[in-house]
Amino acid sequence: MFESLPQGRLIVITRPLAQAGELAEKIRAQGGEVYFFPLLEISPWPDAAPLRAVAARLADYHFAVFVSPNAVRYALPQILSAGAWPRTTRAVAVGEGTARDLRAAGIKDCLYPHPQADSEALLALPELAESNVRDKRVVIFRGGGGRELLANTLTARGAEVERVPVYQRSRPDAGWAEFSARLAAGEFAALTLFSSEALRHLVERCPPELTATLRQLPVFTPHARIAEAARAAGFLDVKK
Repeated sequence: MFESLPQGRLIVITRPLAQAGELAEKIRAQGGEVYFFPLLEISPWPDAAPLRAVAARLADYHFAVFVSPNAVRYALPQILSAGAWPRTTRAVAVGEGTARDLRAAGIKDCLYPHPQADSEALLALPELAESNVRDKRVVIFRGGGGRELLANTLTARGAEVERVPVYQRSRPDAGWAEFSARLAAGEFAALTLFSSEALRHLVERCPPELTATLRQLPVFTPHARIAEAARAAGFLDVKK
């Protein structure tokens, strides 16, 4: 996905710092340099009561869906503190990275799509077809204000779906002066973007006089939906 990042050049990583380490290592292994500029910050959902309530009765659900590594990070400790993972509840992950984090915590039997990692790919799995989820109980651990496609589709297929927010996103204000100065100086070789929300924050906060410069930077993204949003925002060189 990011194998063609420019070598020996400064690459902007816009992921939250807790999730940026693996990509930074890959860039450095290719001889590149890294500039950390997180466009989103992740923190626990302020009301933990819904999570505690679901954790106490997780065995009542046939499927427990984690929409991201952040969902695992913020939901799983509370779940496991309430007891062992129920044998009757199937863990479901939106992609391989999320599944890897579940396995690292001891949840071995995890359903996830590969190689694509999104709600569309997850919903295409035969295990989540209408015949397999009708009248089944599903809990989705996610961020506040996330996409509704997964929950709405499973509901339409006859599942009883419960949404549990376990983390929230915020848009940090720090670092814009330095980022703008280095952007104006032509120091950046490329941007990496991992969410449409981060893209919107970048475009909205970029100084108007630097918008054209920003849009000329190559953009690398892991998902076609984000790539499409970047092109719609005026970026000229978008790679998936």
